[in-house]
Amino acid sequence: PRQPAKTLWYDRPRYVYLEFCVEESRDVKVVIEDQRLVFSCRNADGVEFYNEINLYARVNSKDSREKRSDRSITCFMRKWKEKVAWPRITKENIKPAWLSVDFDNWRDWEGDEEVERAMVEQ
Repeated sequence: PRQPAKTLWYDRPRYVYLEFCVEESRDVKVVIEDQRLVFSCRNADGVEFYNEINLYARVNSKDSREKRSDRSITCFMRKWKEKVAWPRITKENIKPAWLSVDFDNWRDWEGDEEVERAMVEQ
């Protein structure tokens, strides 16, 4: 049986970030489309994770990436319209139980573009 991965998200002037919290992930698949993201993987115990998100607004799928670490998979998706705040990550005005705002990374945008550029280039 598949289950959704715990997911954190935050908004920046140029990118919107999603972090799928799965430790020791394997068989990671991330499909970023202009209006949708599909994530799947399994953990060391063989548990399958699957998340599908219809995005709040359009992203540039060609300029979007993911980065895997031991503890999570982070996706950074380039916004089609930069400097437009997203009030939520989902198109639908509902909040799934597995989705949370990443308050550790959420901040005001003033002077944030240099920090954001450095994060993406890492």
